Amino acid sequence: MMKKLLALLIFTTSIVSAQYTIKGTMTPPEKSDWVILYKIEGAKQKYIKDTTIKHDTVIIGGEKQILGKFSFELPNTAEAGAYRATYRNTGAGFVDFFFNKENVEFVFNPKFPEQSLLFTSSRENKLYSEYKQAYNKIQKKIDSAQAAYIETESRDAKKAYKNEVKELEDVQDTYETKSEGMLVNHFIKASRRYNSYNIHDNIKDYLAATSDNFFKYIDFKNEALFNSSFLIDKINDYVFYLNYTEDKEMQQKLMKKSITDVMKKISSDKLEKAVIYYLISTLTDKRNGPAVDWMFSEYYDDLPSEDQDADFKKEKLDILLATVGRIAPDFSWKENDEDQKLSTLDDGNTYLLVFWSTGCPHCVKEIPELYKYMKTHKEVSVVSFGIENDEIEWTEFVKDLPEWHNAVGTHPEYKFDNETVKKYNLLGTPSYFVLDREKRIIAMPDHVQDVQKYFENN
Repeated sequence: MMKKLLALLIFTTSIVSAQYTIKGTMTPPEKSDWVILYKIEGAKQKYIKDTTIKHDTVIIGGEKQILGKFSFELPNTAEAGAYRATYRNTGAGFVDFFFNKENVEFVFNPKFPEQSLLFTSSRENKLYSEYKQAYNKIQKKIDSAQAAYIETESRDAKKAYKNEVKELEDVQDTYETKSEGMLVNHFIKASRRYNSYNIHDNIKDYLAATSDNFFKYIDFKNEALFNSSFLIDKINDYVFYLNYTEDKEMQQKLMKKSITDVMKKISSDKLEKAVIYYLISTLTDKRNGPAVDWMFSEYYDDLPSEDQDADFKKEKLDILLATVGRIAPDFSWKENDEDQKLSTLDDGNTYLLVFWSTGCPHCVKEIPELYKYMKTHKEVSVVSFGIENDEIEWTEFVKDLPEWHNAVGTHPEYKFDNETVKKYNLLGTPSYFVLDREKRIIAMPDHVQDVQKYFENN
């Protein structure tokens, strides 16, 4: 009997010891009381489990401080890879880390997770954090020396540049050696930045060298990199930040070129699909209709049929029904007992379409201001669309807007579910659209000041 109990105890102990823990401490705690653990696979997140945040009070320096703590248990069969602890539905509300058969513990400020993250347990995460800190410190010195040389052509700056480049190579070699055989080794190798041995004489050459060699040390076939946010983050930086200009027309060309450059480097079918879906989603969020159309025709439509998703395509295109370059979705209304239709209006060379609501304080303030301003632009026909629960307040309000076309849309349950309003996918009210004579959307100013700026410059 004793032998059986001893065997059971040993078996139970082995099960317990085979589990791993992921522990996080928030200081100060987040307002929400939940955290979800995901494993990152390509551009997607695979749900693992969720837990609650527990509050704890500690005394630090004689003062009370409330901490938010959460913990996950992973079995010994849990896959190594990149994981994400998410504590908000939107924004910077997550912490990314690596799991490779060891306990992981970290402390962070939930308002600034990336800047405040500190690992207190996990050899791999500690080493990777240490590497990034050491590497970035020297890289900043290289960038400063390069900038100083472009400005002054100083010999000291040139000498400092070469010394720092050599020191950075030593740091890279050191951490690649330290991480040999570890999961983070893949990321340390891929994080290396290109720095020319010879300093550049001007900013144009420096930026061109950075752009041309941006992916020099990244292996797009690497499974560890694929199953993390690393590749997508790098692609995002290259497409949307490195290749950027204020000129909107030039920006579209630069973006297409940068996307083409990225797609040429991808040989994996699953990475190609992940990148295409990610870029289309990001461009849709940015309301860049022409770029999304180009992505669909240039890349998405060439994917194998089993990799295409009709619902995904429809969803993105529906969001972009009312964006620059599109014909404004049509709608009709009654005006002086006559039927009017946006598509058949013929009283202006340019049209300003504004969606607003009497229940919106910003609208109630901006619409009279806009009305006064548009009196100085008689060549522009204004169409206002009221988003209302009922027409009572709106009817009174538009009495002071006699020179405009005034339409109204309601819905029995929720005013923003009005059919016309949904077609325009408004991000808020008031929302402005500038249309040409054919009712094609040519601009989407953010505020009334932007409307004024647009008509002053066009």
